[in-house]
Amino acid sequence: MSTIKLSKANSIIRSVFKKGSSLGLGPLAVVVLDDGGHIKAQQSQDGVGFLKSQIAEAKAYGSLGMGKNSRKLGKSADERPHHAQALNAITGGRYMPVAGGVIIKNKAGQIVGAVGVSGAHSKSDEQCAIWAIEHCGFVAG
Repeated sequence: MSTIKLSKANSIIRSVFKKGSSLGLGPLAVVVLDDGGHIKAQQSQDGVGFLKSQIAEAKAYGSLGMGKNSRKLGKSADERPHHAQALNAITGGRYMPVAGGVIIKNKAGQIVGAVGVSGAHSKSDEQCAIWAIEHCGFVAG
């Protein structure tokens, strides 16, 4: 198995904050998970809402567990709400099918982790996550 290194996880977080700033977004929370679903790095900007870290983690956790970005999970939840409700129950509420959770792959296409971003509109959260992943030399999955 391949996993993301701490230095790269921290680089992704810094890059999310950089992109958020360039877009004029308010404070963001970012969680980077390793390939086993464990928190590798987590930071919140000053002034972020107190639930945003948990939301970011749930976006990343659901993405990693299901092997696809949380935007796609949201579309699936619209089509099959009973499935999304079951996943939320199975994960103890750590499943959030809303854009902002993105799979992180290495250049060989292996999943090495996931990032979740929360604090702005979900589309902007996702935009920051994808940009940061690619800016740090990974492939957004």
